[in-house]
Amino acid sequence: MTDTHKTSLIDYPSDFPIKVMGKQDPTLAQALTNVVLEYDPGFDPNTLEVRMSKAGNYVGLTFTVRATSREQLDALYHALHAHPLVSVVL
Repeated sequence: MTDTHKTSLIDYPSDFPIKVMGKQDPTLAQALTNVVLEYDPGFDPNTLEVRMSKAGNYVGLTFTVRATSREQLDALYHALHAHPLVSVVL
């Protein structure tokens, strides 16, 4: 990049996948979808990708959000990570 002042590798706005791994719980996907909707009201819950772990103890969720700023993404990461059933947010 020629712009040495650019602090982000992301061009905003853009679609941005956020991966969350958490303990298997029937309320997890809906609870985290509600969190995502607070930061991206246009998020379509039908696009949520869900993958169970081999043993079924954990679930991986991928939310593709419309990122509008670094501040939005940082706040969303913190909010997701604060959920008690969440182990990792990538």
